[in-house]
Amino acid sequence: MSPPHTSTTAPGAAALGDNASRGTRWQRLRQRWRALGPGLITGAADDDPSGIATYTQAGAQMGYGLLWTVVLTWPLMVAIQSISARIGHVSGQGLASAMRQVWPRWLVGALVLLLVGANTLNIAADLAAMGEVMHGLGLGPSQLWALLLGGVCVVWPVLLSYTRVVRWLKWLTLSLLAYVLVSLWMTVDWRAALWASVWPSGLGGHETSMTAVMTVVALLGTTLSPYLFFWQAAQEAELRRDHTAPWPTRRALRRIAWDTRVGMFVSNLIAWFVVVSAAGTLHANGITQVNTTAQAAQALRPLAGDAAYALFTLGILGTGLLAVPVLAGSAAYAVAEFAGWPASLSLRLERGEGRGFYGVLALACLGGVALCFTPSDPMQELYWAAVANGVAAVPLMVAVMLLAAKPEVMRQYTVRGALRWLGWLATGLMAVAVALSWWPLSAH
Repeated sequence: MSPPHTSTTAPGAAALGDNASRGTRWQRLRQRWRALGPGLITGAADDDPSGIATYTQAGAQMGYGLLWTVVLTWPLMVAIQSISARIGHVSGQGLASAMRQVWPRWLVGALVLLLVGANTLNIAADLAAMGEVMHGLGLGPSQLWALLLGGVCVVWPVLLSYTRVVRWLKWLTLSLLAYVLVSLWMTVDWRAALWASVWPSGLGGHETSMTAVMTVVALLGTTLSPYLFFWQAAQEAELRRDHTAPWPTRRALRRIAWDTRVGMFVSNLIAWFVVVSAAGTLHANGITQVNTTAQAAQALRPLAGDAAYALFTLGILGTGLLAVPVLAGSAAYAVAEFAGWPASLSLRLERGEGRGFYGVLALACLGGVALCFTPSDPMQELYWAAVANGVAAVPLMVAVMLLAAKPEVMRQYTVRGALRWLGWLATGLMAVAVALSWWPLSAH
């Protein structure tokens, strides 16, 4: 008869197993972090000065009433950005190149022109806001700062490594976490805020409804911005070209899904807290129209006191310096792909590479700078830039969705199922919102 079984495990084996388990978990976390790339940068660029102004305006005008739009847009953003990224990765080319593959040149040219126009307006609004906050600190004329910062946004993508500079700029965008801290610091009606996040409200009388609809279009335009589609697709195409595998894999598509979900979640989380902080500070004190950067900065006063404007300035500069090159870069990718020029931020101008690509990038920034010299209100420019993005997004989203179903572009990876339906839902919602915003005007 054999002796009863006894454990021969060494006393330290259990601890060793725990350490190995912790090591495995840490490795998984590191792998997940490394998987974050174009989607995370896209999400960070989405909270640009135009976005901050629009969210602040929404909170000031409607209080908590439009928080539901921020929650609603997250799955829609994930869908349309994931589809754009898939097109870039599977086809190995940007959206404009993919469009040229299946549609007439005149149609692709019209879509590219629409993107460039919307991007130039957005660049102008962002640079104007950046110049205005510097002027608010007593550091000189806002137009001069817009010119200088526009020049910086042209020079550093050309002379420096884009990925290296972005690592530093992402630290500046952490100032946006101040909106989260403000909301936790001040007295917030959390029950009302959470209810408004899941149930449409804030659409009162006829006049209020018209204002709310325009604000909804601006919110959709600043979250579902066309430049983000082109940017993430182009970045994924570059990753694909740099990869040694001959075909895309399911693992790559899972990475895209994870990267995009996290990037869009962070973007919308910040947006939600910006609306809450503006509702609790500006709207609660009777400020329902934000006309200056100084007024917008008051949303941070409960946390930062007299330093609120300086903290707001850091946020605007950080997000602006991150977003403007993305705006100009997406225009450059689209035009270069349409023209058949080399298109990549890894091209080196000193070697004679990418003259057309970097030329378009510079012209987009300089066009934005030129618009900063028009007599207009920077905060209103930011808001209307978001509305313009919403209008431009409709045909471009239709184009993205049609491309995603083309086997000649997507091969066996055509978009199907829930992702496809969410993408079309996002497109339809944007079209309805834009139509409703024009209806009151035509009724008069």
